[in-house]
Amino acid sequence: MADKTLHDLAKAMKSIDFAMLFTRSDGGELAGRPMSNNNDVEYDGDSWFFSHGDTRTVADIERDPKVALSFAGKPGLLGKPGLFVAVEGRGELIRDRATLKQHWTSDVDRYFPDGLDTPGIVLIKVHANRVHYWDGEDEGEIVPA
Repeated sequence: MADKTLHDLAKAMKSIDFAMLFTRSDGGELAGRPMSNNNDVEYDGDSWFFSHGDTRTVADIERDPKVALSFAGKPGLLGKPGLFVAVEGRGELIRDRATLKQHWTSDVDRYFPDGLDTPGIVLIKVHANRVHYWDGEDEGEIVPA
C-alpha cells in the first residue's frame, strides 16, 4: 500500500482533463457522463465542473447529492498503466456568480459561448469523502478531512 498524500494526487490529477461523473437517476440506476474539470482540481478534496442547470446531472444531484468520479491517466513509459482514481463524494450545486467567475477558464467558452451570462449555468462542486487510487503496482486510499 502506498502513501500518497491528497496533495500528491491533486498534482497528478491536474493532467487528467476528463472525469466520469456518476449520479443516481430518478429511477435509482447509476448514470454516468464525461465532465471536463479544466485542470481545476484543488485537493483539499474538491473537483469543479460547469454544467447547464436544466440537465439530468443537476436534477440527479438535487435529488441525491451522493456522487462518484472516475479519472484515468495516460499510460506511462514501457506500458506501465497510468493513474486511476475513484472518488466517492457529495455534489453541491453553486450558482453564485462570484464563485463561478473564480473557477472560470477560457476552456469553458466552447461549452458556454455566453460565458457567465449563460442562462441557468451552474457549477458542480464534488467534495471527496473517499479517494482510492491505483498507479501501476502502487495503490492506496485517502479519506480527506
